[in-house]
Amino acid sequence: MEFTAKQIAGLIQGEIEGNENQVVRDVSKIEEGRPETLTFLANPKYEHYIYTTEASVVIVNNSFKPEKPVKATLIKVNDAYQALAKLLQFYESSLPKKTGIEQPSFIHETSEMGDFVYVGAFAYIGEKTKIGKNVQIWPGSFIGEGVILGDNTIVYSGVKIYKHCKIGSDCIIHSGAVVGSDGFGFAPGADGEYQKIPQVGNVVIEDLVEIGANTTIDRATMGSTIIRRGAKLDNLVQVAHNVEIGYNTVIAAQTGIAGSTKIGSNCMFGGQTGVAGHIKVADGTRLAAQTGVAGAVKKENTTLMGSPAFDAMQYNKSYVFFRKLPDLYKQLQDIQQKIAEK
Repeated sequence: MEFTAKQIAGLIQGEIEGNENQVVRDVSKIEEGRPETLTFLANPKYEHYIYTTEASVVIVNNSFKPEKPVKATLIKVNDAYQALAKLLQFYESSLPKKTGIEQPSFIHETSEMGDFVYVGAFAYIGEKTKIGKNVQIWPGSFIGEGVILGDNTIVYSGVKIYKHCKIGSDCIIHSGAVVGSDGFGFAPGADGEYQKIPQVGNVVIEDLVEIGANTTIDRATMGSTIIRRGAKLDNLVQVAHNVEIGYNTVIAAQTGIAGSTKIGSNCMFGGQTGVAGHIKVADGTRLAAQTGVAGAVKKENTTLMGSPAFDAMQYNKSYVFFRKLPDLYKQLQDIQQKIAEK
């Protein structure tokens, strides 16, 4: 990798302040900047690093006004974080892509393979699968019977995709993820034993979805568990049977969503949130970390905290009183003692 500040500015439609011929050969964090590296400043709390960083080029917001001299070359853009993302996507897309079939691997004779596919060693591709063009299936992955993988999708090492699941185009499924395992369905009998309910549905993942490492998405009892276009699931997320996750919803690690719940579009769930089953969560809902949702969220674009969840502003006000409870309890005891002494 070697670019000049001028070339970088051209890629992200930025305005240069400083040496347009400054060469960049790598990237670095602003607090650990090294000469001939590129970094960025998007969060104001990191601003003090820009005056001491050794990085040669820094992408900043147009609104940034330095309080002291900055020795690095600046590239000013509307949104530094998005500009960096665009730049790194460009860089990644310029890298050579693996193609070809490594051995040993198994590809069933009835499977259909698109052009420029990569299949790593010890991968298993079952019968009647359809693999799109430019798909990458890394070593040790399992692609079950009748699975469909859309164009440009990446399946990293150790992923397991059970039979009849459908994955869209431009998806990324990280190592250890399991797509299409049985939903947790059991019928209690009169003798107290549980009888397994066969899970005969599948999982449908639409285009531009990213699934984190060791995330599990259960197949539907009947019908489909659905992850809509553009959704992003972090590592260690559990999605139960017949759940539907809406467009462009993002869900952080260790979140669990119980069966048959419908999550709206453009929602944001913090880490370790829990959502009960058979409820609906409105579009634009934001859940703070460790929030527990036991009932339907009907109002769009609300922010909830706590368990059970309620309005975030009310939660913060209540928390002020919660912290004072020990003192209030002591005051109550003192009052009770004075009354008893009279």
